Amino acid sequence: QVQLVESGGGLVQAGGSLRLSCAASGRTFSTSAMGWFRQGPGKEREFVAAIKWRRSGDNLYYGDSVKGRFTISGDNAKNTVYLQMNSLKPEDTAVYYCAASSTLRVGVRKNDEYDYWGQGTRVTVSS
Repeated sequence: QVQLVESGGGLVQAGGSLRLSCAASGRTFSTSAMGWFRQGPGKEREFVAAIKWRRSGDNLYYGDSVKGRFTISGDNAKNTVYLQMNSLKPEDTAVYYCAASSTLRVGVRKNDEYDYWGQGTRVTVSS
């Protein structure tokens, strides 16, 4: 059984920063990519960022709404991924989910790419 555990969520004022972490545990497995999604109140789950592991240098992907403010990083060997969130806005308020893909298939921006999901960590940005 594989588990993804997120941490680092909380309450922050607009303009502030938070750093989310996600670590995989359980049976040994390799990931091709890991990503972050979020779901705000009354909204559909939205792609935030993803990292595709590459020997020649990892590929990074961002949703349009977070580009320039959020940074994804990680450690392939440890199946760990981080999301540094700066210049937070009230519209960033959501539950943030970590996800892991064992085999690349439909694209890292899509929910169906991922085999495993975390339980989510809540981020609240006050105005």
